[in-house]
Amino acid sequence: MLETDNYEKFKKDILTLAKIDLNAYKEKQMRRRINTLITKNEIKTYDEYVALLRKDKEKFEQFINFLTINVSEFYRNPEQWKILENEIFPKLISRFGKNLKIWSAACSTGDEPYSLVMALSRLVPLNSIRIIATDIDKQVIDTARMGLYSEKSVVAVPEDLKKKYFTRVGGSYQISGEIKSRVEFKEHDLLKDSYPTGCHLIVCRNVVIYFTEDAKDAIYSKFYKSLVPGGSLFIGSTEQIMNYRDIGFVRNKSFFFERGT
Repeated sequence: MLETDNYEKFKKDILTLAKIDLNAYKEKQMRRRINTLITKNEIKTYDEYVALLRKDKEKFEQFINFLTINVSEFYRNPEQWKILENEIFPKLISRFGKNLKIWSAACSTGDEPYSLVMALSRLVPLNSIRIIATDIDKQVIDTARMGLYSEKSVVAVPEDLKKKYFTRVGGSYQISGEIKSRVEFKEHDLLKDSYPTGCHLIVCRNVVIYFTEDAKDAIYSKFYKSLVPGGSLFIGSTEQIMNYRDIGFVRNKSFFFERGT
């Protein structure tokens, strides 16, 4: 049984050690997840676990990976990708040209930025596509760079794109180098790192739901500042921006918001 009486100290220790502010996450849910991991490592107290994280790089990376909510698949919610491909992309291209600056924030294992490249490749040449893809978790970025996915991950990829850009390797699918080369992966913490500027499109889906209301407001406000006037933000089907007008966004479609011009 885990002794859970000093979680406040644990949060401070993690802020010092990993530069991650656990106060920004919904406490009940996050505490339950962390307690599960600590118990799995057969440790009795938070202090012991912090000591382990300090000395064991592998356990530290396991912790960061465990904190990250990785539910990812190509073309997740396909009907929203159709709106992106048929309405949002053409509008952005007509406004800003074919060299769009696109940021996939909290990109997880790369499914989302690679989906963006493939969807955009129907409209502009591959060599004009540039996606910045960021995540707090080094392990998922390494997985993304490798570009090997399960059959389940690629089930929603349109057949023509699957045929063109994936190679079957046993029971898995390897994405092509020409798609991978259009994405630049970087480590990034949405809560504390500076944001890219001059973006025409920001995609951040099904991640912000795990943060407190104050953290959400801060993130959406920073996204607004990262976009050029007329740029778009694409959020997840589980998310809402209740105060989007206060921030300055105009609602375009259910999950698409535009920075006012």
